[in-house]
Amino acid sequence: MNIAIINNKGGTGKTTTCVNLGAALAVLGYRTLLVDLDSQTSATLSLGIKRDQMNPSSADILFGSANARDTIRKTGISKLDLITGQMDLASADLMLADFPGRELRLSRGLQEVKQDYDFILYDCPPSLTMLSINALMASDYYIVPMSIEYLALEGLISLMNGIDRMQQGMGLSSELIGILFTCTKPRIIRKQITKEISELIRNHYDGKVFQTEIPRDKHLEEAPASGKNIFQFAPNSRGAKAYKTLAMEVIKRCNISTDAGDNQDKLNGSQ
Repeated sequence: MNIAIINNKGGTGKTTTCVNLGAALAVLGYRTLLVDLDSQTSATLSLGIKRDQMNPSSADILFGSANARDTIRKTGISKLDLITGQMDLASADLMLADFPGRELRLSRGLQEVKQDYDFILYDCPPSLTMLSINALMASDYYIVPMSIEYLALEGLISLMNGIDRMQQGMGLSSELIGILFTCTKPRIIRKQITKEISELIRNHYDGKVFQTEIPRDKHLEEAPASGKNIFQFAPNSRGAKAYKTLAMEVIKRCNISTDAGDNQDKLNGSQ
């Protein structure tokens, strides 16, 4: 199952979700590949890869200078593999301008390894560039992480309009599997405007908003500096418990068999 983690607004927990959802799925026993498509390489850094160790990367797949198998590396987390990001991704729109079928470069480049994984997660840049378009074209589903605030709501509307145009004009078949509220405060202390925005989104997207919410948690903020996912860094934290629940909800929504998940108890502790 291929899932793009996407939002055209920064600071929404997109990379945090990609890394920790990927880790949760891997610990559950699902073979998972994380593909970093952001030139800021935040997902790659969060998994402990240094800047001078990022080649070959997803940029090499897109630009045709390496095949997918040569770019995949182990992360030190059983069943979780990584294709790193790279600064060269910043010029992807320009580099891909003359390639025929440029929106399908990623999908075609990963074709040889797709059967090796139960899940492939794409960490998209915070904009609808050719990188995000490639991720959506390669995906079966997409997840939109967002904070519950007015500007994030406007960003969601803009993103969904952009994806709708892609579905009509480019034959995009990727479906929304869920909107994910991140950086949330306990419901009892939320401001009225926050409650109203939350209810508006849940009512409008009827069933397409995850029941799981990712709380504000200092451990989620601190984990990337150690090059660890939340289950390694703080396995008993609120953030770890939330991503465990999210992983199970994603599996259910994807209609994936739970037979691979005989390691679920590991999510209550470190690997």
